[in-house]
Order: sequence, then C-alpha cells, then structure tokens
Amino acid sequence: MHDDSTGSMTVKSLISTESLTPSQIVDTLDKYIIGQHDAKKSVAIALRNRLRRQSVGEELRDEIMPNNIIMIGPTGVGKTEIARRLAKLSGAPFVKVEASKFTEVGYVGRDVESMIRDLTDQAVNMVRHEKSEEVREKAAALVEERLLDILLPSVPASSGEDRLSDETASGEALSMEEELNRKSREKMLERLRSGRMDERQIEMEISGDSNGGMMQIFGPLGQMEEIGGMMQDLMNGLPKKRKKRRVTIAEARKLLEQEEVQKLIDMDSVVKEAVRKVEESGIVFIDEIDKIAAPTSGSGGKGPDVSREGVQRDLLPIVEGSNVATKHGMVKTDHVLFIASGAFHVAKPSDLIPELQGRFPIRVELKSLTEDDFYRILTQPKNALIKQYKALMATEGVDLEFTDDSIREIARTAARVNESVENIGARRLHTIMTNLLEELMFNIPDKHTDGNVVIDEAVVCGKMDRLVSDRDLSSYIL
Repeated sequence: MHDDSTGSMTVKSLISTESLTPSQIVDTLDKYIIGQHDAKKSVAIALRNRLRRQSVGEELRDEIMPNNIIMIGPTGVGKTEIARRLAKLSGAPFVKVEASKFTEVGYVGRDVESMIRDLTDQAVNMVRHEKSEEVREKAAALVEERLLDILLPSVPASSGEDRLSDETASGEALSMEEELNRKSREKMLERLRSGRMDERQIEMEISGDSNGGMMQIFGPLGQMEEIGGMMQDLMNGLPKKRKKRRVTIAEARKLLEQEEVQKLIDMDSVVKEAVRKVEESGIVFIDEIDKIAAPTSGSGGKGPDVSREGVQRDLLPIVEGSNVATKHGMVKTDHVLFIASGAFHVAKPSDLIPELQGRFPIRVELKSLTEDDFYRILTQPKNALIKQYKALMATEGVDLEFTDDSIREIARTAARVNESVENIGARRLHTIMTNLLEELMFNIPDKHTDGNVVIDEAVVCGKMDRLVSDRDLSSYIL
C-alpha cells in the first residue's frame, strides 16, 4: 500500500482469502486438480506468504520479495491449471503468456514488458466490473427515472406572464395536477417493473462511437500495439456523437444502464486500485520457459539469439523488480508473483542464465500421470469430463451413464496411448472421449430418444481397440 488513507480498503480487497491456510488452499485445488501435491503445496505457501506480507509492518513490507516458482513437468499434468485456479482462488489479476512468443527489445515481435501491460489491462477490467456491480442497483433506479421521463414527458416550465397568473390560481388545482402526475408515474413504474412493456418501442438518444471504430495503426507489433492502445483511448475520450434510435424498452434499459454505470464509476480510482492490485497481488504465468532456455550452441546460428538468451535478459529486470510504463501509468513489478513452467525435455533449468535462475528459488517437479490418476481425473473433480458429457447429453433429454469398468478402460487406454505415442497427459482423455462419443453426439438430436444410454466396457473396447492396436492410426487420431 502506498498511502494510509486507502490501506485498510486495499488489504480488505486483496486478502479475500486471508482465512485460508495452506492446507485449505491445497484442499480447494484438490477439487479441480488430481495429484501433484508438491506443486500445490508450493503455490499454497506462496499465496499465504503474500497474505502474511500484508500484515507485516510497513518498514519491512517492501523488503519481502515473492518466492517465484518454476514448475517442471510434461504437458497435460496440471501446471497451467494450478496457476489458473490459484488466481481465481485469490481473486488476483492473472495473465498467462508463452515465453516463446517474445523477442528481444528492438526486434520485431512482442517485448516482455507487454505481459505487465496485459496484466494491468486485465486488472482494470476486473476492478471496473467490481465497481459496476456495486453501483448497478443505483444505476437501475436512474434508468427507471429516465424511462419514465421518455414515456411521460414533463410539462414545460411556465413563462413569466403565465407564472404571474399562476400565482393567483388555486393552490388546490396545482396540488391535484402534481398528485395525478405522481400517480401516473407510479402506475407506469409498476408496469415497467412487471416486464409488461418490455416489447414496446420507444425513440431515444444513445451514444455512438466518436471515431467510428476505424482507428488502426500499422507497424512493428511490439511498439505499435501500445501506441495504438493509447491513441484508441484518446479517441474514446472525445465527446461521443448522439444519435436517435427506435428500440424496445428491454433494449433501452440495457443501453441506459451502461451509460449510467459509466457515469457513476470514477475511472481514476478504478485505475489507481487496479495498479495497486497488480503491484501487490498480480500473478504472471510464463508457460514454455524451457523454449528460451535451450543452449544457443545447438542452434547452429552465429547471430544474436533474439528469442532465447535475449528474452531472458529482458525478462530479468521485470522478475527482479522494475517500473514498467503502461497506458495506465507506471507499474512496479517488485511484488508480482511469477510462476514459470516448462517440460524441459531438451533443455534443463540450469540452461537458464544464472541471474534468472536465482529469481526463481522454488522448483517443483510434476509427475507424469498414471492410469489411476486418469481414473480419478474422470470421476473426482468438480469439472470432471464424465460430468461435462453427462450435462451436455442431459440437454437432449438423455441420461448418459458410464459404468465403473468403462471409466477404468478409458483410463487404461489413455495410459497405453501416452506410453506408445506421445505423452500429452490428461489432454489424451479429451481425445479419447471425443472419439468414443462422436457417433452418439451426432445421432442423438435426430433420433429424439428420451431415456438412458449406458457406456460399458464392451462399448469402450469395441471403439478403441482398433485405434490403440494400430500405432500409425492412433498417432493420428488419438
């Protein structure tokens, strides 16, 4: 926190999971990810340490650096999912990037600072959404008043001469007119809230794009995307054109609510809070970091390797802690948590430059998934594949059932194919399930069959045996 006036608010917003212990964080991750206890334990400690840091005295708080993590393991074992679930659990700004997409500063391509710009944009959207929800009720009341003004236009103000005569008019007549107007608005408001007028069309003024949406800037990707974003924001700041449109009341309610929400939100405070969230609780997940760690001697090139060691050197100051310029202002990366991952089949973590290795003090090795792991992945998580397909088929009026033997056979098949072709981890289950249920998913809508469909071991074996036994076929289909 940078100032005491907002300190308590910030701590409250950032530490939404302050009551969670590391063991409870692991238990929560267990609901979605099978196995990999060591990796879950490491990220749980890292998250808890961030919460602990918020309670440390201000003189020492800035000295406590995050424990960045490198997760080492083959594809499909849960590296990305662990980081994603951790971000959702903590409510922190989160961005996933691929290290292989970056190039050294000065060359065509994205520079590494763009990950912080993306993280800040994501945080601004997150805070804007939170603020929108806070003012939505107030905005809805203002929308109702605006709709009533359109449906029941107020009587124009009296002129000077009329006002003199009005002073001599009966006070009772004026009060009766006001009472009738109030009752008319109450009746109309009741009809609006009941939804009976949603399809009625009205004419209203709405805001249009000030630039017609034609802003486009060409040039090297790394530099132009930031300049283009700033120019777009500048054009969006210009007065918007107003144009009349005939819309239904239901559509008008949505359009007016957007306008009122924007009026009620203070974007300066949104940006300030978003930057603070990035600096205090942001999480950057760098995937495929092994692709920039490969030894340059193996490439055979004599020129500078702008996508490997050059990227590592550009990444070093950001991970170490520096100021990054974004369209929302300067962002300090000293306390951003970096989680890197890679398969490291060819390269080793020791192939990273020593300075960068030192900035990732925690290394966790994720194990390859076994047949038993596949069985648990299919049945235990909240978002298990079996549950997903059952929910999809339920929309067609079909109760899809899998016998326990069929699930074990699917797990066995996934393990066999991973061993014989290429180990892609749990992603193999998606391929097998798609091939297994392809005919059923295609034919069910036309047959309009209500009732049960049971997938047993014989069905799985009949569908999968030919594909698994033919190595060439399985390498293309599974």
